[in-house]
Amino acid sequence: MNAPERPRIRILIVDDHPLIREGLGAMIASEPDMALVGESGTGGGGIDRFHAERPDVTIMDLRLPDMNGIDVITAIRAAHPDARFVMLTTYLGDVQAARALKAGAQAYLLKASLRTDLLDTIRAVYNGQRRVPAEVASEIAEYAADDSLTAREVEVLEQVASGNSNRAVADRLEVTEDTVKAHMRNIMAKLGANDRTHAVTIALRRGFLDI
Repeated sequence: MNAPERPRIRILIVDDHPLIREGLGAMIASEPDMALVGESGTGGGGIDRFHAERPDVTIMDLRLPDMNGIDVITAIRAAHPDARFVMLTTYLGDVQAARALKAGAQAYLLKASLRTDLLDTIRAVYNGQRRVPAEVASEIAEYAADDSLTAREVEVLEQVASGNSNRAVADRLEVTEDTVKAHMRNIMAKLGANDRTHAVTIALRRGFLDI
């Protein structure tokens, strides 16, 4: 009597790069215990495909043309709290990683390690485990006790990153220049930055800014 066939892990891919979707699909197709049930290049399309297919594991890109991948996870888990996700990114930043895990991602995977780690990560997530790269986990731990930037501080820093002076930032946000200067002092203190440029560099590396 033949042993019963193991159920295959049903996988959805949400990534805006066709070549990445194609590559991931080929990797999945080569595995006897996995099946690709759908794919999308946008966050909105990913939500629709999830509702239609109800995959076991969704591979979700962090940056999508219409939505942030974290927002897509949040929207899906609002209706399906048991949904399981592997978040893909090219960035090590601790802020985005922490947000993804808080939103419900079970794994955070760097695109540079897809060939070596993706398949094992999918199986781990399917079995209820969490996977975070050691270098990302150490970043999260290093800054765990730090004060996070407020939404307004991020808004100010985005304007500064675009090359605007304090006066221009004040005009755009409809506040006083002194208010902008106060925000920048707080931002630099929280990030341990020496000046405005250093603050932007740190914020980009850690994932506070997405520009």
